[in-house]
Amino acid sequence: MSEKKMSSSRKHHLKSLMLSIAKGLLEEEEREQEEERIRYMDENCPPVSMPRSMQELQALCREIHHKIDVTDEERYDLEMKVNKSNKEIDDLKIKVQDLMGKFKKPVLKKVRMSADAMLKALLGSKHTVNLDLRANLKQVKKEVKEEDKELRDVGDWRKNIEDKSGMDGRKKMFEAEA
Repeated sequence: MSEKKMSSSRKHHLKSLMLSIAKGLLEEEEREQEEERIRYMDENCPPVSMPRSMQELQALCREIHHKIDVTDEERYDLEMKVNKSNKEIDDLKIKVQDLMGKFKKPVLKKVRMSADAMLKALLGSKHTVNLDLRANLKQVKKEVKEEDKELRDVGDWRKNIEDKSGMDGRKKMFEAEA
């Protein structure tokens, strides 16, 4: 079954019909948004009647401050929801990348740079850091433990084992400790 091709005039006519319908829908949507905005403003922002006395003015100020607080709380809550959603979206994007398993690692240039030059580039020219590591090392004196001295002074290990073998050797060990 051969498919019939549409003539260019027919295509042009259908395209113009679709565009006119889309234009009508956009105009209707814009009108609805304007009506919604006017309705919202009427509900939430009644016309201000200027009070004549000081007490009425203070009451009006308190009421306005209360409305501001409520609005700020709603804004903060919505901000937190948006931030939480954004974090979840980022986490899900990372999971999707992990599941895909395809990472394109960028090819990095090999740069010969000394540690001093690298720190200077990172920290800026104001901070001059010297990387003379040997100057920063602490001097540590090695303490020789008494046990290590005894082990070195033992000498022949066979003699040491013979001295400690049997009950006599254990008895000597306990007498020596006490």
